Amino acid sequence: MTESVAGSPVWKPAPHRVPAPGLPTSVRVYEVGPRDGLQAETKVIPTETKVEFIERLVAAGLRTVELTSFVSPRWIPQLADAADLMSRLNLPDSVRTVVLVPNLTGLERALAAGATEVAVFVSATEEFAKRNLNNTVDGALAAATEVTESARALGLPVRGYISMCFGDPWEGAVSVERVADIAKALVDSGATSLSLGDTIGVATPGHVLALLDAIRARGIGTEMIAMHFHDTYGQALSNVYASLTAGITEFDSAAGGLGRCPYAKGATGNLATEDLVWMLHGLGIDTGIDLDALTEASTWMAEHIGHTSPSRVVNALRAAQRT
Repeated sequence: MTESVAGSPVWKPAPHRVPAPGLPTSVRVYEVGPRDGLQAETKVIPTETKVEFIERLVAAGLRTVELTSFVSPRWIPQLADAADLMSRLNLPDSVRTVVLVPNLTGLERALAAGATEVAVFVSATEEFAKRNLNNTVDGALAAATEVTESARALGLPVRGYISMCFGDPWEGAVSVERVADIAKALVDSGATSLSLGDTIGVATPGHVLALLDAIRARGIGTEMIAMHFHDTYGQALSNVYASLTAGITEFDSAAGGLGRCPYAKGATGNLATEDLVWMLHGLGIDTGIDLDALTEASTWMAEHIGHTSPSRVVNALRAAQRT
């Protein structure tokens, strides 16, 4: 596509769609920017800014958004406004909204705020469970099971997050069998979907495929699985592609690459939604997302949090607009 600027043709960058055989034709992008992306920011973001950010994301075509977390404000002050945030939102019924809850108290608060889907959080490693959840792996699973059973009894879907699926900075390598056992425990407790997290970004494509094989060997269908990659070692998109070849159709990402794990030293931000969408659209995979509008939304948010986006697609598109 070309546009005329002062009489000179200028190409407007956009991914050239070339479908690859054997890949899904559509993918659900699970946007974690408003929750996972903002939770580690030291500057407290006003609630009205978060609301507008979510509305801009939805206007850009995101149809699955994780809004916030009903964790204790003592642990994550940034999300102390969870109930207030939800009271200000008026999103279309077509948008799937999810909130993270750590325990039954959090579930009660989430239900009072009108939550329609919740997520629970466990760790594949003991040290991370201790540092992040102040618990053990078994203890975190027990707490997640309490939430899941209560939420399912009320008819709510429950998403189960598993962190440190590919490696832990304190414990090192993590067995795929260990992760698969935890995934099976979450599903047995009633979880309706799973998100497998590469919390410190050490996964590689072969490792991803091995983990998916181990989980499917437990009788868990691919349709229940989402992948959550960080780009610490530059492997996130390679890992997405490997997951696509295995039939995965849901991927977590954060607009503009927002976020990092505050408990994992050296871990960088989430995979940027723009980078993910550029690759998916280039593969001919539908997402329903307007990449230009999404870039505008994440650029707007970056201005409010006070630092630039690490997303390569965001920075490239913004640079092209200035030429």
